[in-house]
Amino acid sequence: MALSITTTGPASERLVTVTGEVDVSNAAELRSELDTALATGASTVRVDLAGVPYIDSTGIGVLVGAAHRADEAGADLAVLNPQRNVARVLDMLGVSGELGIGD
Repeated sequence: MALSITTTGPASERLVTVTGEVDVSNAAELRSELDTALATGASTVRVDLAGVPYIDSTGIGVLVGAAHRADEAGADLAVLNPQRNVARVLDMLGVSGELGIGD
């Protein structure tokens, strides 16, 4: 499944919608999009994973790294709507809190 990433919303509140599988072959695309959203000075970045059936450790690392960069910039990054299997992996790895899941 090809990866599709769209970013919408005003510069201060970006919504990054991801569709497709996120893995080592395309995680750099997600990193780039999240870095761009943060570079615009957004105070809030939401990452909608409703359309992501699978994410590997590289993709998870991208999300956690973006959350850390957001925190350093005084911004808020949160993951929205992870599918059950993705949410379970994030929870098992102990990163759900860092990613604002359930906030």
